[in-house]
Amino acid sequence: PTEILIVADGSADPEVLAADLLGQAEHGPTSPAVLVTTSAAVGEATLAEVERQLPLLPSAEVLRESWGALGEVIVVAGREEAAAVADRYAPEHLEVHAADADWYADRLSNYGTLCVGEEATITFSDKAIGTNHTLPTGRAARYTGGLWVGKFLKTVTYQRCTRAGALEIAPHAALLSDAELMPGHARSARVREEKYRR
Repeated sequence: PTEILIVADGSADPEVLAADLLGQAEHGPTSPAVLVTTSAAVGEATLAEVERQLPLLPSAEVLRESWGALGEVIVVAGREEAAAVADRYAPEHLEVHAADADWYADRLSNYGTLCVGEEATITFSDKAIGTNHTLPTGRAARYTGGLWVGKFLKTVTYQRCTRAGALEIAPHAALLSDAELMPGHARSARVREEKYRR
């Protein structure tokens, strides 16, 4: 399945919102299409636009089933609540249609890809812009991003300390080890501190 969630305020265009919701809903009846808006008027107008646009599309039968099953309009009290709802949903595709879109972009964190502003759309992202199109669905955006080459690479780390560095960090590491009731760890730090102070 695919999924879209759009956050919109009172400045958003219901015609554009409906087009974007239907654009993802046409993937089929397992594809959620959700509008979270701070404006009841925009929510109502978007519902009317969905009903107007839906029969005009060749995929109307699929759209009617999909929208009927998983289409939602959620009216919230303000932008903080809108951002919280969007992050809870953690959608594959997230669009922000708001006068203060940058406010949302700075605060939202759980999404596969984010389209900021009316000018950006999932259709551009998936078909033409070139951003990743293999994205997490089913709320997986809470803990992962899109598939990228790094997912197939082995990442290893290493560390090296100077004696001065070891002397600096040893007391802190020993203290943390003591707090965790790990005396062997603490001794591993302190043996270096003792040796390098000689």
